[in-house]
Amino acid sequence: MPQQGLLFIPDISGFTRFVNEIELEHSRHIIQQLLELLINANEVGLEVSEVEGDAILFYKFGEPDELPTLYKQVEKMFLSFHQHVAAYNKRRICQCKACITAVDLTLKVITHYGEFTTYNVKNFNKLIGKDVIVAHQLLKNDIDQHEYWLVTGNLLKDQQPVGLAGWMEWNSSTKQTENGQIPFYYTQLSELKNDLPPDPLPDVEVADKVKVVSVSKVYDVGIKVLCFTVVHFEFRHEWQVGLKAIDEVEHFLPGIGSSHRHLYDNGKSTILHTSSFVYDPAVKVMFSETDEPKKRGLYYTIEPAGDGRTRLTLDFYIAKGFVRETLFNLFEKQKMQRDLEQSLKNLEPIARDMVLPVEF
Repeated sequence: MPQQGLLFIPDISGFTRFVNEIELEHSRHIIQQLLELLINANEVGLEVSEVEGDAILFYKFGEPDELPTLYKQVEKMFLSFHQHVAAYNKRRICQCKACITAVDLTLKVITHYGEFTTYNVKNFNKLIGKDVIVAHQLLKNDIDQHEYWLVTGNLLKDQQPVGLAGWMEWNSSTKQTENGQIPFYYTQLSELKNDLPPDPLPDVEVADKVKVVSVSKVYDVGIKVLCFTVVHFEFRHEWQVGLKAIDEVEHFLPGIGSSHRHLYDNGKSTILHTSSFVYDPAVKVMFSETDEPKKRGLYYTIEPAGDGRTRLTLDFYIAKGFVRETLFNLFEKQKMQRDLEQSLKNLEPIARDMVLPVEF
């Protein structure tokens, strides 16, 4: 039997539909993390019916929360969403179209009150009812911008919404649906971006360090090709000596502060942080990876070498200290030098055959 309840749909938009495999994979990772973030931002007891592509269908039976309470929920999701997107754009390493345009993603929220019921499909509570259809049809409307909160007349019980915030302005419109004209109000949310807290980069570099090994090689490929090949973890085990694989400790795409587990052929493993990244392909690309104790770091410098060629330099640093430096020079330096030089040789055929994503 149908029950009265709230339907709450946050919807992400802004990604084009990419045809390149890597861009598809990266856009999937970004959207997945944002959807999880929206679910975790739920503070008013909403239930998840299902994830629908780039949107989540929430519901809650019973009398709806007051409009100020719902606004706080919308505000929480909106700020969490944009804080994450801004942080990712600041820290990201990948230069594919999906990663570059993630900062342009937008969020709108549809809220409607009506009749619907649930039915079970394995572990999922699916929703059915005419008002579920209405809520989905409201996602398609004549609102020009794509960052807004839409509230139907059913939810407001035919009362006009009040400001809720000093900057907030409400507009009214209607939507023709299979169930007739649905009146609604909406307000833009972009003003909330001014309330985003600052996001300082994490301090994960070796602080007081000394360079103990440096190797370099020139490749007959462009800087973007070499950068793509070196930066992306999925290729690293194919050229770096002793490396078996890299696991994603954090499931988001690599960026400054992200951590990853490097698994070696000898059965050992190390947690490394992406500790810095500077991308200026006209001049140079630089990034570094630092171990979790912040005692060692490998710095990559990729720069044009003329005539369409590119130079890669690997600089290995350790934390300063007489005993630490002495032990490294006695027992590790020669092997480290050989392994890094061989790694640079192994990289040559991989970089030569690499095909870039479109517009990388």
